[in-house]
Amino acid sequence: MRHAVAPVLFSFALSCSAAMAQETAPQQPARSTPSAQPILRTVPEPRDIAWAGGTMQLAVDATDTARRIIRVRQTIPVTTAGPLTLLFPEWIPGNHAPRGQIEKLAGLEITAGGKPVAWHRDPLNVYAFHVSVPEGAASVVASFEFLSPTLSNQGRVSFTDSLLNLQWFSVSLYPAGFYTRRIPVQASVTLPKGWTAATALRGSKAGDTISYEATDYETLVDSPIFAGRHSRSVDLGQAVTLNIFADDPAELAATPEQIGRHRKLVDEAVALFGARHFDHYDFLFSLSDTLGGIGVEHHRSSENGVRPGYFTKWAEAMGSRTLLSHEFTHSWNGKYRRPDLLWTPDFSTPMQDDLLWVYEGQTQLWGYVLGARAGLISKAEALDSLAAIAARLDTARGREWRPVADTTHDPIIAARRPKAWASWQRSEDYYNEGAMIWLEASAIIAKESGGARSLDDFARAFFGMNDGDWGVLTYDRQTVIDTLNAVQPYDWAGFLRDRIDRPTREVTKGGFTLGGYRLVYGETPNADIRANEAASKTVDQRYGVGLIVGNDGAVAQVIWNSPAFKAGMAVGNSIVAVNGTEYSPELFRAALKQTASEKRPLSFIVKQDKQYRTITLDYSGGLRYPHLEKSGEGESSLDRFLEARTAGTTVN
Repeated sequence: MRHAVAPVLFSFALSCSAAMAQETAPQQPARSTPSAQPILRTVPEPRDIAWAGGTMQLAVDATDTARRIIRVRQTIPVTTAGPLTLLFPEWIPGNHAPRGQIEKLAGLEITAGGKPVAWHRDPLNVYAFHVSVPEGAASVVASFEFLSPTLSNQGRVSFTDSLLNLQWFSVSLYPAGFYTRRIPVQASVTLPKGWTAATALRGSKAGDTISYEATDYETLVDSPIFAGRHSRSVDLGQAVTLNIFADDPAELAATPEQIGRHRKLVDEAVALFGARHFDHYDFLFSLSDTLGGIGVEHHRSSENGVRPGYFTKWAEAMGSRTLLSHEFTHSWNGKYRRPDLLWTPDFSTPMQDDLLWVYEGQTQLWGYVLGARAGLISKAEALDSLAAIAARLDTARGREWRPVADTTHDPIIAARRPKAWASWQRSEDYYNEGAMIWLEASAIIAKESGGARSLDDFARAFFGMNDGDWGVLTYDRQTVIDTLNAVQPYDWAGFLRDRIDRPTREVTKGGFTLGGYRLVYGETPNADIRANEAASKTVDQRYGVGLIVGNDGAVAQVIWNSPAFKAGMAVGNSIVAVNGTEYSPELFRAALKQTASEKRPLSFIVKQDKQYRTITLDYSGGLRYPHLEKSGEGESSLDRFLEARTAGTTVN
């Protein structure tokens, strides 16, 4: 009975408290609560049916080099009056995120029969424009400008006095409600006088205007243009052309040996995959310090942009010499074989990036391997690059909470904006960590098969079918696991789960240890880091003290929980002095080196905003740079993995 009384007394107390509260509390005014309204979606879903209106005509005028304004006139044939929704591409293949530059579309006017037609933007999808086609109209005409960036703070510069990178998704619209591969289009572009152009499209030139053969809208978007005053085209064999564009014609002067290495790249890629998924392929390659850099894959071409010196300063351009091998690999991995959730029927349907550790990760590895097999980089440079990748990934302290799988969403989450604490936040690590995971997979296949097989066998089985087909063949994770098991039985599901889906303390190095190498550190930068330090004008000591510092003293990165972090340093600081002497990169390196022998504190005078302070670091690790060293005698599986597969000379 005692236990039955307490709840009654407690209930009574609550009732009294509530009554007192009502007597003493001020009266609150009544507040209206709106009811939730259903979302009315007015953009038609894509259907796998043909656009009945006929072939769209797209005319692009890219002659305004002074103001970088591109003018567009697009005629869209129609068969019926009534509602029509036109879409500006939003989800751009190869960007892994909604990157359509809708903010640069301006001056939109729509007419039918020469008369204005009103349009309004969809409030839920700002890439959609609704119009009502008047009775009797045979077509609607959309006219607008694409305002190409005039400065890099407006976006990537794609149009200059001497070069143009024309991406069709920025200068066209398409009718909603249809698979883009079912919408026919015929495009033309008018260029400045004397310019030449290259693209996977084929067409004819009359004066300064190039008219391309009719194709479908999906293929058009997948076939960008490079154009410019100074260019050179080189036949690389296997129906592949290297189209080179430059600000300065002297940059086009590739030696026969350099061209030979690019020919060998094509031969090595075809030998690796065993099939070609293109009828012809065009490398679009710019050497410029005015046009923005780029590396984007397409089925029958790729957009590649690096700074000048690729041919003329070959030894200094190491950091650029695996770009073409990476993007070429994407014709097989990413364009032909594509994750099922990354294939979409139009450019409005969101893409899902969960398998980018295959799409980009394995491609990243093949970029280095094919580069070494072709002689674009030496074997030693390839090993240095892999060592640098592993060491950088070990400084990604965010791996403690964020697995590789989650980094595949980073193109959408972060939109490639700068990060204050990149090592803790992580970035798009599916590229390089994916490469390390696939390198280990290759070493496991070699070990389990007694050296009879490697990742080459997976590449041929997974990508090398249906020679000449440049459609799309999708896959899911289980398809990857099944193919791996067909090449070499192993617990591949568990292997991927442990490395992709779970946080890890450090990047896997099984590709090194099983491949006959180990990661070590010394005080001399390897070739990869030396090239990156020169290109970025920094001192990269993330591996030790935990800092990347510009040659001007600006702190570019601080590694989470590193000695520099614990001392209170942050991105945005500027090191004014080291141990009481004015900062220079040489002094910074020397002071770090001395910490290993003299065991004395490292002192910085640091400027943050308008404040100066002195920071003392508890650090005695000296200069630290990663290298790979052999762990045994003779040729290892990693050595064999980097060897050329076709006849010809490579550089070791």
